Amino acid sequence: MHISEGFLPITHAVAWTLSSAPFLVRGISKLNAVRDNRYLLAASAGYLFTLTALKLPSVAGSSSHPTGVALGTVLAGPAAMPALSLIVLLFQALLTAHGGLTTLGANVFSLGVAGPQTTWLVWRFAIRFGLADKVAIALATAVGSLAIYTCTSLQLALAHPDPSLGVAGAFLKFAAVFSVTQLPVAVIESLFTMAVLRAIVSSGGVRIPGLEAWAQR
Repeated sequence: MHISEGFLPITHAVAWTLSSAPFLVRGISKLNAVRDNRYLLAASAGYLFTLTALKLPSVAGSSSHPTGVALGTVLAGPAAMPALSLIVLLFQALLTAHGGLTTLGANVFSLGVAGPQTTWLVWRFAIRFGLADKVAIALATAVGSLAIYTCTSLQLALAHPDPSLGVAGAFLKFAAVFSVTQLPVAVIESLFTMAVLRAIVSSGGVRIPGLEAWAQR
């Protein structure tokens, strides 16, 4: 998911940075609002960092790995995720050569905006339509993870359109290659996130309406 340094034209890098900026401003405000719950923020950031550090080689200029956004989305809300993603991505770009500085805005948009917003919407709609809590969480995690790679595929396609098939053709090619690794990874991540979230809620560290009874079963 992390687009590496130099793989986006400067105009694209600037455009994605500007697109991410409003979400980052709101995310920082959200972090300030919940900063008293350090347990919640630490769990969300640690989970995000750990899973995104498990990178697998993927299409040129990017990588495939679990995304880790679902836990923070449920615990802290989707608005906080752009800021948490920025911290994690900046640390990884500077110290682990994972991602890049010029591509930071694009990576924040996919990991911190597209993924969490999709995860939140799927989770809330799944609950509203009567799905069991654990099913709703697993489904939201998997779909949110795939949404991140769909966004990254679009970012790469816009920057590197296919000579004959254009942006649409490039998007399909990038998405198809990502799917080889990301589909099974998304399923595994959904099961793991469900187990971790259940353990956190059952420990009493955080209250999430509707999940306490499920966590105790």
